[in-house]
Amino acid sequence: MKRIIVTAILILISFLLETTVFDYHDLTGFSPDLLLILTMSFGIMRGRREGMLTGFFSGFLLDVFFSPYMGGYMLLYMFVGYINGFFHKNYMMKDVMLPIFISAVDTFVVRFVVYVTGFLLRNRTEFKYYFIHRMLPQMIATMVATAVIYRGYVLINAWLKKSALKKRRKDLA
Repeated sequence: MKRIIVTAILILISFLLETTVFDYHDLTGFSPDLLLILTMSFGIMRGRREGMLTGFFSGFLLDVFFSPYMGGYMLLYMFVGYINGFFHKNYMMKDVMLPIFISAVDTFVVRFVVYVTGFLLRNRTEFKYYFIHRMLPQMIATMVATAVIYRGYVLINAWLKKSALKKRRKDLA
């Protein structure tokens, strides 16, 4: 139960920071995708199921508040969380280079899908312009934020695991 509450609080905090503070106070015009970082982190640290559930609720918030269509971001973020969950078994939590690389790939995938559904289907084919002026700055901002934020998520995950282990030991005794 504690894990669910902490995850919900982290999703809400990430959503609020992404849509308020970082949206208005960034110098480049692009803020990091905090919900994508959270989804990616939980996929790597906790596996496919929890990554997918975190992506579902993160995408749900984006769909409700910013998308004209319901379900697009939910499916996209669920996919990202599920795919990142494949790294769960073969990854050391303390290493930060893999999450930085994965966040760049995830940001590219998400922004490419947004480009295809939002621009290409309406015959706006300036991919080079979109990549240089939209995707690349977003990728860089997300990579920098991942380097800082991921360590905090590792600490939170370790605390939750330790708490769950104590509870199990207490229940068995």
